Amino acid sequence: MNLLNTRKRISVAERGHDILKRKREVLVGEFLKLIKDSRGSRLAMRDMLQQGYKSVAIASTYVGDFELDSVAAGIKEAAPLSIVQRNVMGVKIPEISAPAEKDIFGEGYSILSTSAAIDDVRDSFERITGMIIDVARREQGLKRLVLEIDKTKRRVNALEYVLIPNLSHRAKYMSMRLDEMDRDMFAALKHVKKRLAKSE
Repeated sequence: MNLLNTRKRISVAERGHDILKRKREVLVGEFLKLIKDSRGSRLAMRDMLQQGYKSVAIASTYVGDFELDSVAAGIKEAAPLSIVQRNVMGVKIPEISAPAEKDIFGEGYSILSTSAAIDDVRDSFERITGMIIDVARREQGLKRLVLEIDKTKRRVNALEYVLIPNLSHRAKYMSMRLDEMDRDMFAALKHVKKRLAKSE
């Protein structure tokens, strides 16, 4: 019974090992796709930030720091983001949806009461905010994928190098022991048979 149970455990462990290996491959594929997109998004975000700060410098020259500060103080809290979870092989990856660009900074800003330089600053930072949200979404996904890949890799290694070899060694030992007991029993039966034949 112990041998049969051990062989069943080996079979279950091998199936689990195959499933975890496939899971790891899917997660690594998703990770590579996200990291490729993330690299491009980060570069684009850096360029957009440079352009945004240039527009701030230009606006500061045209209208002065006081007007820039007063417009910034009048802008109300940004519109909320919506976050849904996407499931990739049991890993919850956040999908952050930004509001429409015109809604990012909420109310409190009027295009009629400001100069074109300030409007350029607003437009630049609306685009930058959208890009930051996109980069944050990818980076959160990357963090969660890395943790899950590491966990899956440890499980695969534990099954492959510890549990399955130990169970196989135990099953082999039990099988050899049972074979030895069979040989002993066979020899004992032969001996008894000979003695019975002699006594007859």
